[in-house]
Amino acid sequence: MADYPPAGLSASVKALPEWIQLGCGDAAYMCAERGANFPGDVCPAELPDLKEHNSVMADILKKKPELYGQLKDKKTAMGVGLATCVKTGMDNKGHHMIKTVGLVGGDEESYTLFKDLFDPVISDRHNGFAADAVHPTCLDLSKVHTTVLDPTGKYVLTARVRTGRSIRGYRLPPACQFEERRELEKIIVKGLARLDGDLKGDYFPLHGSRSFADKPTGMTKEKEEELRDSGNLFQEPDSTLLLSSGCGRHWPDARGIYHNNDKNCFVWVNEEDHMRIVSMQKGCDIQAVFSRFVRLCDEVQKVLKEENADFMHSDHLGYILACPSNLGTGLRAGALVKIPLLSAKPEFKAWLGKMGLQARGKGGVDAEANADGIFDISNADRLGKSEVDLVNIMIDGVHQCVEFEKQLEAGQEVTLA
Repeated sequence: MADYPPAGLSASVKALPEWIQLGCGDAAYMCAERGANFPGDVCPAELPDLKEHNSVMADILKKKPELYGQLKDKKTAMGVGLATCVKTGMDNKGHHMIKTVGLVGGDEESYTLFKDLFDPVISDRHNGFAADAVHPTCLDLSKVHTTVLDPTGKYVLTARVRTGRSIRGYRLPPACQFEERRELEKIIVKGLARLDGDLKGDYFPLHGSRSFADKPTGMTKEKEEELRDSGNLFQEPDSTLLLSSGCGRHWPDARGIYHNNDKNCFVWVNEEDHMRIVSMQKGCDIQAVFSRFVRLCDEVQKVLKEENADFMHSDHLGYILACPSNLGTGLRAGALVKIPLLSAKPEFKAWLGKMGLQARGKGGVDAEANADGIFDISNADRLGKSEVDLVNIMIDGVHQCVEFEKQLEAGQEVTLA
């Protein structure tokens, strides 16, 4: 089909700028305008000049350039080479103020076959996590702190917990092939369709996707806009980081979203990971949000096992995802909090960092303070601490933010130490 992947481009993609279209076909992203010229299949004989690059991967290769020669010709059993893993970091020099990872996994074996590069990148990104460390996993709800984030209901607007999951036996999105991605959609949606109770819902492929027989043209444009406007649906890949990673190929085929009838849990299918699992609701009841999240993860895994499938997981790395920054728990527990007085303090973000938290403005993690002082405050770590540990860090920190905001409103001073 010349008007659809893998031979062509979908109508929705043809409406996008050409530099985005180049990453949504069948081939690896090559775009001279955006500096994307590193091959996606076979590494060049010589390591490219990385002196202007600012990423964790580039730093490692600058220190040990011999790694490139040692790894460049290796392939995993599924055919993933080093080129697929490093292309996004080679194509994107980065920003001198923002250090990206610069490396992705093409399949589960990437993390072991290319461990001489992945291990130091993981250590740098995850606070010195050692190559022989064991990652703890804990989803025991009885160990979650019972502290109420915001007893007044005035400061915490919403609470959310999200993570990613990958299905063992398939390549990850940077290397996933057309039919393979369709198989993933089929097995994931078959499992989701068996959820019941408050998790029961429906699956909606992206508008224009032709992969799902029950909705052969995907969801309506109106449905897609409604989900995006509410912040519950991903966009087409619109950055060279994503396009060079390979995650945009064959867009929008075999991508979509499942949500329950109450629209407080969502599963994204085949975006940057095989699955992104989200539980959220208005208000401050993070305990209820996390409980629903755990049940959703457990139920999805149970039905996958009944289909002879399971999540990618190892004792060392925890849950394995495409980006090394999301290894371990892959979890981000956050609350949208209105704290204009506290967030105006110059030491606010540094203080959060000491507690293992980060603040994202409405424009994302690097956004500055909003005029209304609304921030998404969430755990900064992913690997080396369990899910319950990270949720408890978020609960304690957000509660403290609310208490300090109340004190500042009362004219009292607070010290952020």
